[in-house]
Amino acid sequence: MNNDKPIDNMSYENILHIVRSDLPLIEIRQRLEDFHDRDIAEVLHDLTDAERENLFKALGIERFSDVFSYLDDGAEEIQTLPIADAAEILANMDSDDAVDILEKIDSAPVREKLLTLMGDKASKNVKLIRSYEEDTIGNMMTTNYILIPNNVTVKSAMRRLIKQAEENDNVSTIYVKDENDKYYGAIDLRKLIIARENTALESIIQRNYPFLRVDEKIEECIEDLKNYSEDSLPVLNQKEEMVGVITAQDVIEAVDDEMSEDYAKFAGLTAEEEDNKSLLRSAIQRLPWLILLLFLGMGVSSVVGLFEKIVMELTIIMSFQSLVLDMAGNVGTQSLAVTIRILMDKNITGREKFFFMLKELEIGAINGLILGGMSLILVTFYLTLFKGYLILHALPIAVCVGLALCIAMLVSGLVGSLTPIFFDRIHVDPAVASGPLITTINDLVAVVTYYGLAAIFLLGHINLR
Repeated sequence: MNNDKPIDNMSYENILHIVRSDLPLIEIRQRLEDFHDRDIAEVLHDLTDAERENLFKALGIERFSDVFSYLDDGAEEIQTLPIADAAEILANMDSDDAVDILEKIDSAPVREKLLTLMGDKASKNVKLIRSYEEDTIGNMMTTNYILIPNNVTVKSAMRRLIKQAEENDNVSTIYVKDENDKYYGAIDLRKLIIARENTALESIIQRNYPFLRVDEKIEECIEDLKNYSEDSLPVLNQKEEMVGVITAQDVIEAVDDEMSEDYAKFAGLTAEEEDNKSLLRSAIQRLPWLILLLFLGMGVSSVVGLFEKIVMELTIIMSFQSLVLDMAGNVGTQSLAVTIRILMDKNITGREKFFFMLKELEIGAINGLILGGMSLILVTFYLTLFKGYLILHALPIAVCVGLALCIAMLVSGLVGSLTPIFFDRIHVDPAVASGPLITTINDLVAVVTYYGLAAIFLLGHINLR
């Protein structure tokens, strides 16, 4: 379900005007036929309870249920309607969308009452989906699909399709079961339509059509979901029976959720949703990593303190500290992101990881040499043109900055690839563990490199001006 901003503000205003008009319900329904369900859903948030109920009467149960499926959080809106109407709406929605709304209703008695009023079939489908863990395929699937036996004729298959299509609109792929109710294969709708009456149904069934298991983790099969690019994929239970499908829209939502989760992990946050948490709980949950980074940061500051003498006597080198630290951090973050993406492939071997680390080392060396050389030239010009240094005095500082940048980028690239690999080997999520640490580690590497080289090259040339 999606609830982004309206694509066309004029549509929003027109729909609002129609809904709030004194037109007869039949005319309101006719005028809204030209608008997409998603655009009508945008208006629901701004309607009064009476206007929302009036719209429900105008659109009818089927259309209003389709509109509701576009709400990002329909729990509040569904509870403003009479409970019988709310249950009827949920019963007519795709089961996975109904589950999303029910799970956001805080009151357990209200949820149970709605389930009871939804009817046996709808409530059974909802309970089936809710029985699976939240991060599994079973919890994301829908029961909106067409299923026919494999031992019927093409003509009979068409009749069964037409009959089931009254309640299920995912018709582009028709799924097939055998005489024991086990998953048998799939038929493309186009092939069934053009098949002649005397064509054997078996000849148009794709027996090796891909499928998923109800208990598979969503994050473990994201790549399969993306790569197959089908309108829907069947979901099987342990008895090889088909219990649902994953639609293209489900795949988009799963990929979006996974990206959001990875982004949160990369920032050192938990994978859980933060939006509904209290201020205090969110703050406390972020504290452990921040406390760890505080101590690591103190370590970096202590290292800088070791070079206090050169900093005091040649303060100009402080001007280029952020340059070295930032570039090293950028390289480390790039290597980290690439490495985590590689580690998502569970089939990668130790040998491939080794060559990958060599590649990152080579990339860091090449970029370090290029950017180190550029910084040498730029620092030299800066010191001579803007700071009044003689070229002979500016050059040692520029060499120090350029060399430090080159080495720091080389090491940071290696650290950026080694850190997630290390955490992966000890079975700690590399996205969670690496994100908060990599910047601090790279800062430490860059500080030691920069001030260490400054001590070697510049301590004997303190009076460079």
